[in-house]
Order: sequence, then C-alpha cells, then structure tokens
Amino acid sequence: MSHTPEPPQGASGAASAAASGRHPHHNRAIALAVAAAVGGFLFGFDSSVINGAVDAIAVQFDLSDALKGFAVAIALLGCAFGAWAGGKLADRWGRTRVMFLGAVLFFVSSILSGLAFGVWDLILWRVMAGIGIGIASVIAPAYIAEIAPAAMRGRLGSLQQLAITIGIFAALLSDQLIATSTSPTGDQLAASAELWGLEAWRWMFIVAVIPAAVYGILALTIPESPRFLIARGKREDAKAVLASVLGPDEDPEERISEIERTIEEDKKLEEQASLKGPRFGLLPVVWIGILLSVFQQFVGINVIFYYSNTLWQAVGFDEGDSFTISTITSVTNVAVTFIAIALIDKIGRRPLLLIGSFGMAVCLGIMAIAFTQSTGSGDDVSLPGAWAPTALVAANLFVVFFGATWGPLVWVLLGEMFPNRIRAAALGVAAAAQWIANFAITISFPPLLGAFGATIPYAMYAIFAALSFFFVLTKVPETKGRQLEDMEGIKVERRGRGTAAKAT
Repeated sequence: MSHTPEPPQGASGAASAAASGRHPHHNRAIALAVAAAVGGFLFGFDSSVINGAVDAIAVQFDLSDALKGFAVAIALLGCAFGAWAGGKLADRWGRTRVMFLGAVLFFVSSILSGLAFGVWDLILWRVMAGIGIGIASVIAPAYIAEIAPAAMRGRLGSLQQLAITIGIFAALLSDQLIATSTSPTGDQLAASAELWGLEAWRWMFIVAVIPAAVYGILALTIPESPRFLIARGKREDAKAVLASVLGPDEDPEERISEIERTIEEDKKLEEQASLKGPRFGLLPVVWIGILLSVFQQFVGINVIFYYSNTLWQAVGFDEGDSFTISTITSVTNVAVTFIAIALIDKIGRRPLLLIGSFGMAVCLGIMAIAFTQSTGSGDDVSLPGAWAPTALVAANLFVVFFGATWGPLVWVLLGEMFPNRIRAAALGVAAAAQWIANFAITISFPPLLGAFGATIPYAMYAIFAALSFFFVLTKVPETKGRQLEDMEGIKVERRGRGTAAKAT
C-alpha cells in the first residue's frame, strides 16, 4: 500500500490527550480502531490455535516430524502472500472490503480445517487461513492510522499488537477448554477424544468461526478509510467520516488537505523509490530492517506458542497441565505488552532492545542447560528434580523479555527508520523476511527436537539472541524523538566512543 501507518506517539501524546480530556467524537474513533484491531486478534488466534491440536493431528494422520512441522508452519506462507496481496487490493477495492475478504477466507478455512479428511487438504485450508490473516495484519494498522485523531494515533495504533497477544491467549484458552471437556480413554490424547460427534482437535479449528464472523460483520458496518475515499474523489464522504472521529482541536477540512497533499507526494515518490544499494544489492538501512525481522523470529519465540504443549509434555507435565501452562504463558505475553507501550518513548528503542536481547539469551541458555539433564527419549523425556520448574520459569521469563522488547519494538522501528521515499517498499521486504524466518523456525523445530532433543534448538536460539545484542549495539539507530522526515541518513551513535555509523 502507498500509505504507511505512523508509529505510536507514545507517553507525551497520551499525557496531553489525558490532560485536555477526551472529546465525545474520540469515542467513535476508539470504537472504529477496536473494530479494525479484531484483525490482529484473528492473527494471534490462528497462529496459536494449532498448538492444542498438533499432537492429535500427528497421531490421526500418522505424520513424521518434518510433515508435522510443515503442517504447522504452512499457514505462515499464506500470511506472506496475504500481506503482499492485501496491500495492493486495499488500494484498489478499499480497506473495509478487503477486511471482509480476509474474514470470509478465515471463516471458510476454519470450518474446512475442522472437517479435514487428510493432512494435505488440512494444509490447503491452513494456507487459506494464512492468506486471510495476512490480509488482516496489513489492513488493520493502516485503517487505524487513517481514521485516528492525531492526539490518539499512538495509543490506537498499539491496539493491533495488543489484539494479537489477546488472540494468542484466547486460542490457547479455547484449546484448553475444549480438551478438558473430553473423556479420553487409556493413553488417548484429550484432543483426539470425541466431543459432540467429532474429535476435539477439529472443534479447536471450527470455534475460530466466531471471531471471523465478528470481524466480517464489523467490516460491513464501519466506514471506509478517509484516505481511500479521497483517493477515489469522494471528498464529502471522507469529510463526514473525519468529522465523526476528530476532536475540537482538529479541522476535518485541514486534515483532508493534508491527505490530498500526501497522496500527491506518494505518487511522485513511488516513481523515485528504490531499495537498490551497494550492500549485496540493497541499501544498508533495508538490510537493517530485514535483520531486525529475522532476529525477532530466530530467537524462537513462536516455538513457545506453537509447540508449548508438546514441549511441556516432553519434560514431564501431563496434557492437562501443559494446556494450563501454555495459557498462563499467553497471559504473560499480553501483560508485558503494556510494559513496552509504557517505556518505548521514555527510555528509547535501542536500550529496550539491548535489555531484551541480553535477557532472552540468558533465559534460552538456561533452558538449553536444563534439557541436558533430561532422561529418557521420545515421548518419555523428563527433567529430574528442580530442572523442570527451572525450565518452566526460564521459558516464561523469555516470553517477558521478548514481549516487552523485541515483540512490539521491531514493528515500531520498521515503521520509523526508513526514509519516506522507500518506507512502503522497505516495509514490505522486511515483513516478507519476517514471515519467511517465522516459517523456517516453525518447520525446523520438530525434526530438531526429534533428532537432538530440546538442548540443541534452544542453544541455537540463545546464540541468535546473543548475536542480536551486538547487532543492535552496532547497527540499529535510535529513532526516539525524531520526526519521520528526518530519518534520511540516521546514524548509530554510541556514547563515549565518538563514532557514528550510517544506517542509510
């Protein structure tokens, strides 16, 4: 898409808005932002709903470790395609119509995934779900930025990340409730037991039709983005939308003039924009964005959310306890997102990323060490004595460090650090790198776990976390307090060194 959402304004914007009081029209803006953020909820829900079903699916369809990982990860490739196509379609059809398309794809794929008769048609429906959530992940933040009053844009923009974490929690909680409603016999998995005429794991997918339907209904009822309306010559319609959400401190006519100006500028910049540069064919700042995305995934965060039930059963917790632990972990992820929102504009991006890298490396290292003490093999692996709770605590602290730093901050940086002339194109490349890195980590974990146990993969993730510390220290610039127009030529500045490295 030609428009890129502005980054959160942070604590200062929130404070000024609070001091001046919220205009009644702002409630309308909040409602529209919440409706759009349901797309983020779908993103989080779909990415984790397979957590409770994956072992039962592997048993039912007799999957190898590699095919099991592929079935889990394949939706991510659909996400990459959906994000790429969603941006183009939104500029052609409108934001709300594309939201509805994403909801329909997700709704249909949820039913068909639950009724899958084999692994290959399940994979097809998972790709369809991925396309739907890829669309939602692009459209929601763009729509929120385009309807938000200036004084509230930061807080409303943060709803997308918050909605993703709540979606993860809701998926794991629904998986747990469905699994605990069954009556398995013998060694049967709870997710494999029958519930209301189908295996429980099938209901884990089918229940996703509820948020998909809500999202689709909301997409049909909320107004179109003012930016799209203006681009299509519907100036009065755009003015009506803006008049319904802006407070007394903003003039709809003035806002429309700004939108018209930026649309014209975007048209000119699109002709000039190029990511080509001297570093392996790309500009250095583009590589920084790509590596930020890759490191965010290569620390293994999605292993915790996609395979946590498998992991905790492997270290001695029974299936019911594993569901509970996974749900607790997702609650932790929701809570620590508020830490990032509170601190990002106070202490800056780089310090938070450095703290996160160090904390993640330590926690992952502890987990790797803990699993060297495991006994048994295959499904009978267990950790003796204090090692099991040590691994559990380390895993949850890892989630805390990630959720308060690298989780939300990478997206903030990707929205800030690129010069205006290449922002949209560079964001697309970095986002594609993130989906591909996510896919690589997700598909590789089951065969690594099966071949080497948990120690090797967690040691690898610890190494990537340590490397991310030095990457941030030497290559990632601080964007706190800078205007978007000032990102050209931004440098990495390290106190006491008297040196600076260009990011572009």
